[in-house]
Amino acid sequence: MTKQSQHKTINWGIIGLGNIANKFAQDLLTIEDAQLYAVASRSQEKADAFASTYHANKAYNSYEALVKDSNIDAVYIATPHALHKENTLLCLEHGIAVLCEKPFAMNAEEVNTMIAKAREKNVLLMEALWTYFLPHYQYVLQELKNETFGRVLKLEADFGFYRKFDESTRLFKKSLGGGSLLDIGIYPIFAALSSLGIPKDIKADATFFENGADSSCNIVFNYDNGTTANLKSTLLEDTPTEATFYCEKGTIKINSGFFMPTTVTLISDNKEETIDFNYKTIGYNYETLHFNNLLREGKVESDVMTFEFSKKLIKLLDDVRSNIKLEY
Repeated sequence: MTKQSQHKTINWGIIGLGNIANKFAQDLLTIEDAQLYAVASRSQEKADAFASTYHANKAYNSYEALVKDSNIDAVYIATPHALHKENTLLCLEHGIAVLCEKPFAMNAEEVNTMIAKAREKNVLLMEALWTYFLPHYQYVLQELKNETFGRVLKLEADFGFYRKFDESTRLFKKSLGGGSLLDIGIYPIFAALSSLGIPKDIKADATFFENGADSSCNIVFNYDNGTTANLKSTLLEDTPTEATFYCEKGTIKINSGFFMPTTVTLISDNKEETIDFNYKTIGYNYETLHFNNLLREGKVESDVMTFEFSKKLIKLLDDVRSNIKLEY
């Protein structure tokens, strides 16, 4: 009998207790047959406070202590990018399923190591790119697949917000994978990959902070069929943060905050229709529900966020980094 089938409720652990972990924990409270069982931080005080807020049973002051808790079925890893590989391998070695925040790791080599370990241990591993599981995004992918408005001619997708440069914070710290590309540029790139596939060539240019982390990145993907994707990430200004698919017979626009719960506008024959998906949560529950189902079914890989997709995504990020000469 597998560990996850021994009890109905899936016991979650969280490693890394920053902003995104709070959002994940908040939505976990909305899911039946799952609970936040344990959390871990390098600070006991921070772990205790987080556990109290989200009703976790245990609060650990080390990741090593958490993975030794045999009651934990799955761990959500929400540490800085540069730690994803190390933290994932730690959990997999202890036979614990892992939902690891995007980007999966710093480069393709690290991702391949993580996937190999998951296969070796026969333990579920998935990249937590929540957008893929959101109903509005799945709706758009289906519309594009059906060619409701014909073939996509051009995609424009951006993600930008302004933050004052502060090298002491994770967002700007190059050694932790800080900068616009890995943190937010992954979303426009994801939009292109999930809808259009692998481009035939990539052109990219970037601006940089004084410490070498990228402050903005402009990317163009060109496809064999003539389709183009114009993608942008920036920490220098607030941008619309939309994804717009210009098709032969109309336009599909994922409105502001395209990567998170939002609305979709369909434009055709001078008519506009905006679809509201009536979200009631932050949106992290959708990927978690999917992961819980995989765990209960004894699966070791997602059929949505597949290993192959994660490999393609990190390779695109690596290729863009090569284009803009960004090294970590």
